[in-house]
Amino acid sequence: MRNLETSYMGIQLKNPIILGASEMSSEIESLKKAEQAGAAAIVYKTLFEEQIQLEDLQFDELKEEYNDIHAEMTSLHPDIDRSEIEYYLVKIRNAKESLSVPLIASLNAVNEVSWFRYARLIEETGVDGIELNLYQTPTSFDLDASEIERRQIEIVAEIKKQLSIPVSVKLSSDYTNILHFAKRLDEVGVDGMVLFNSFFQPDINIEKESHRRAFNLSKKGDYKQSLRIAGMLYSRINADVCGSRGVFNGEDVIKLLLSGTSCVQVVSAVYRQGLKQITEMIREVEEWMDRKGYDSIDQFRGKLSDSVINENDNLFIYKRAQYVDLILHSDTIFGNMEHRGF
Repeated sequence: MRNLETSYMGIQLKNPIILGASEMSSEIESLKKAEQAGAAAIVYKTLFEEQIQLEDLQFDELKEEYNDIHAEMTSLHPDIDRSEIEYYLVKIRNAKESLSVPLIASLNAVNEVSWFRYARLIEETGVDGIELNLYQTPTSFDLDASEIERRQIEIVAEIKKQLSIPVSVKLSSDYTNILHFAKRLDEVGVDGMVLFNSFFQPDINIEKESHRRAFNLSKKGDYKQSLRIAGMLYSRINADVCGSRGVFNGEDVIKLLLSGTSCVQVVSAVYRQGLKQITEMIREVEEWMDRKGYDSIDQFRGKLSDSVINENDNLFIYKRAQYVDLILHSDTIFGNMEHRGF
């Protein structure tokens, strides 16, 4: 049997497939099924600061209902079952105690004080690591990109100082120069980076003329941007890189490993095909390694990264070579399309 072990954030994994943060990764039953299917680690459902703020507002509203107490009231206490943050912490602690694979928490905050407070509380649950979701929706015309990035780097640096568990950052693909930003994150000591996050985007119902919620699952091929950036980062930063977004089968996993990632996160594939897809991915990676004669992932990880290719062949496949090749051979490409009836 081939050795699929890898390391991410300094955490040893039995294989490179992690179940990413989602609704699936918040219930004990689903977590155990993911573990049985072969998931090497699980990222628990993300804690959003807005979720806590909403709960606090509801709490304040309920308290105000009891400002005018009178003799006919049946209760003197607000009807509040739990605090959202306390409920989350209890659930993630129970999840950690119920699993044998590593459990990574996920946090998405807005205010600096919230980042620090929630990160410390999460660490106390005993999780193996924490994933910080950096995401900045442009809402101000006066705030430039360098200021946004500076604030985010400072937050990550401070969290890294305050925690003893490994810290990773799940990145958006919208940074002007993702390589520069990744390098700055690496300099403040992050243990891992996830490429890339898939956030919900607004949509509009044109018949009702109203906004609607859109559940945006990744599509086949969405991994390619992660592959490109991972290939550029390999051997140039100390942090481990995890590929995400659009990873649907073993072939996608292998491609990302060849580009230099240490592991991958899967979500959409499991939503579409069930947890059994994790088992299938592992089987496909093992079969490919058998055919190629690889005994371990370390033997081929990063083999097709930018630094290795440039060192061996002086190519620029991760930069503009593919684009130029497409332009130079456009007549052949489009000729084949016409032949096929496109």
